[in-house]
Amino acid sequence: MAMRSHYCGLVTDALLGQTVTLCGWVNRRRDHGGVIFVDLRDREGYVQVVCDPDRAEMFKVAEEVRNEFCVQIKGLVRARPEGTVNDNLKSGKIEVLCHEFTVLNPSVTPPFQLDDDNLSETTRLTHRVLDLRRPYMQNNLMLRYRVAMEVRKFLDANGFVDIETPMLTKSTPEGARDYLVPSRVHDGHFFALPQSPQLFKQLLMVAGFDRYYQITKCFRDEDLRADRQPEFTQIDIETSFLSEEDIREMFEGMITTVFKNTIGVDLGDFPVMSYQDAARLYGSDKPDLRVNLEFTEVTDVMADVDFKVFAGAATMKGGRVVALRVPGGSKEGGGISRGEIDAYTEFVKIYGAKGLAYIRVNDITKGRDGLQSPIVKNLHDKALAEVLSRSGAQNGDLIFFGADKEKIVNDAIGALRIKIGHSEFGKKNGLFTAAWRPLWVVDFPMFEYDEENARYSAVHHPFTAPKEGHEDWMVTAPEKCISQGYDMVLNGWEMGGGSVRIHRAEVQKKVFDALKITPEEAQIKFGFLLDALQYGAPPHGGLAFGLDRIVTMMTGAESIRDVIAFPKTQRAQCLLTQAPSLVDEKQLRELHIRLRNTELAAKPA
Repeated sequence: MAMRSHYCGLVTDALLGQTVTLCGWVNRRRDHGGVIFVDLRDREGYVQVVCDPDRAEMFKVAEEVRNEFCVQIKGLVRARPEGTVNDNLKSGKIEVLCHEFTVLNPSVTPPFQLDDDNLSETTRLTHRVLDLRRPYMQNNLMLRYRVAMEVRKFLDANGFVDIETPMLTKSTPEGARDYLVPSRVHDGHFFALPQSPQLFKQLLMVAGFDRYYQITKCFRDEDLRADRQPEFTQIDIETSFLSEEDIREMFEGMITTVFKNTIGVDLGDFPVMSYQDAARLYGSDKPDLRVNLEFTEVTDVMADVDFKVFAGAATMKGGRVVALRVPGGSKEGGGISRGEIDAYTEFVKIYGAKGLAYIRVNDITKGRDGLQSPIVKNLHDKALAEVLSRSGAQNGDLIFFGADKEKIVNDAIGALRIKIGHSEFGKKNGLFTAAWRPLWVVDFPMFEYDEENARYSAVHHPFTAPKEGHEDWMVTAPEKCISQGYDMVLNGWEMGGGSVRIHRAEVQKKVFDALKITPEEAQIKFGFLLDALQYGAPPHGGLAFGLDRIVTMMTGAESIRDVIAFPKTQRAQCLLTQAPSLVDEKQLRELHIRLRNTELAAKPA
């Protein structure tokens, strides 16, 4: 016989007059003049239990329970007294009059109260099991489950097959450091944990499975931040015989369906923006379209100004000068203060900028006399007129400038744009629109030049197909070559990305040549894929979505750690299990590994 008849949070007035058996944890116990109230909690929510002293044996048990005791109660569902209804709970119209009260397991005093909203993340991750009992975390993980189920339902309805790919595989260069696993059987050899199933899903297309997916773990040993983990979950998808537009249309539909069916949000239209436009207007390949600010290009008019910072950037190879107009940023009594400008100046230095020039527009009719800034005297009239005209400046506006190498300008002023838009000033002055703003970013460059190593590298990965007609540029002018890559962006986060793949061996060879990967090196690293492409590989493409990121955005959490059951810290540690940890010398000897610092080897127990 089942130990319970209903979940606590699902007991409603539909069960009035019925006897129910509930199991859960004591969230709170209150003694009100002889009557004891217990808020009983499980994964579905709370229910109020009333313990009347008329039942002496039951009441004695109720007097002894404390927070987080695991208990079972049996009782009668009745309406709450008038004036005590709680509309915030599904069970808020009823209470359960307890007849039997059983302690299934007592609890020691918890290290924190579960309703404490000011817990440090260290405390939460150290005691993660208790942290996961909190309704916030329960709701997050239940939403994650529902998202995964909606994804599976959509893909199943569209003919996709869930196929697992290996976790122990070959180390291949994919942009981040691999997590390596030493082989006990093959001395000196290592497996790598997959950074993604990229090569295997392409092999599945060659094998004829046509439509593949899996929701799988991926591993990257890279610098961590709020939206990264050493292990993360990817919704990995690949399909044959679909064009780039077909693929985007299908998976726009998938994400739209998932958002609507899980959190009731209609994402609306997905505009398509080229990478070039995204960088030109926002300095980012994942622009947050909720922020109503854009760059103004002024590189061409700054080459001959007396201000060396601007002139130097305008004339250097790969330099850029942009203006960022902030409407109302200089208005009296409500604009951006000098102290805030100083703080923004320090902020952009994080991204490599040397400083932050600005102009306050006081009275546009007075020309340079109506402008206030230390740099105005070093800019000729034509440059000033172009800045004001192109940016659409009005009285009371504030204009910031970025001038340096293009990447530094894009990163620094792009981050400044977001910071101002999300600030209290930005929200008060209409520079931020609270909404869901998705888009596709397309037409990425195939390659970017790595000055440090004097060679090109792949922007996405070396298996991305070029646009039709761009194949020859891979040999003559790699910087002009545009890929069939695409990213889905939502509110400044990259939700997923992918590309049409190269399915012809001769095109793949051209890419390797552009990347200075020799035939011998290519065979060693990717031979199994190159060999497979020779056997009638179909045209294919796909993409991967970050499940952690999607759920983080849906919940409004500040970090993906809040939607992962057992995450790592920003130092790639698990505070719950104390991983990574030392291993004893016996295990190291079996793997033929000797540590340079022998003190790091744990002694056998």
